[in-house]
Amino acid sequence: MNDGQISISRAEQALEKGAAEEAVRILKRLLQEQEDDVETRALLGEALVEAGHLEEASRVLETVVGELPDEYDLQFDLGDVYFELGRPDKACRVYEDILSRDPGQTDARVSLGLIHYHQEQMEQAEACYRQALEQDPESAFALHSLGDVCLATGRDDEARDCFEKALGLEPENPQAHFNLAEFHYDNDDLVEAEKCCRKAIALDPDFSFAYLTLGNIYLDQEQIKESLHCFREFLKHEKSPASRDICAEVKALIEGLQEGA
Repeated sequence: MNDGQISISRAEQALEKGAAEEAVRILKRLLQEQEDDVETRALLGEALVEAGHLEEASRVLETVVGELPDEYDLQFDLGDVYFELGRPDKACRVYEDILSRDPGQTDARVSLGLIHYHQEQMEQAEACYRQALEQDPESAFALHSLGDVCLATGRDDEARDCFEKALGLEPENPQAHFNLAEFHYDNDDLVEAEKCCRKAIALDPDFSFAYLTLGNIYLDQEQIKESLHCFREFLKHEKSPASRDICAEVKALIEGLQEGA
């Protein structure tokens, strides 16, 4: 194993351990020390995403995707980064390009639906999710997303059915438990909502929005100390640029609760 391979191995191990910044440092140094390599840049793009450096990640991934057009995972990463950066048109083009070359990539269809959903285009979003489920009835990603549309449009029973089907397919998926937590919270069942939030956090201690919902649950019950803890955990774990406004709201809420304590 040569020095370059050793560095790649160290970077991959760092990513597996959640040390994305260390992986970025290793890969950047490697790219400076030896001839440019597209596979190394692809791994750097992944590390930059994990480290939250989305602008830089988008620039790296743009060049890598052009050189490795058949690597769909890289294209998904690029589309997701565009989405996180608030560039839905660019994200759409990436997902549409994937589908034009491989219509069986159902996750790309669901991702298109997510863009419609966040633009409050519920009919278009639902159409994407249902098309994905026609292709793959066991797509938990599509079921989660369809459940969100149903919940947003007042079809609670259908939403719960989607979330429970998704949970049955992926019982260890924290998102499945969180979706049920949101369902129960919206229906004022705080006990079940808390249980589901705690299960999501147990499966993924970095699940920021599970902390946010749990904080709201405690706040509704006037358990201020517990709610403050959860809101602080949300801010600790939520680093997405797309969440900037909600993070500001949570910071203001914390300040208000502290003043009233």
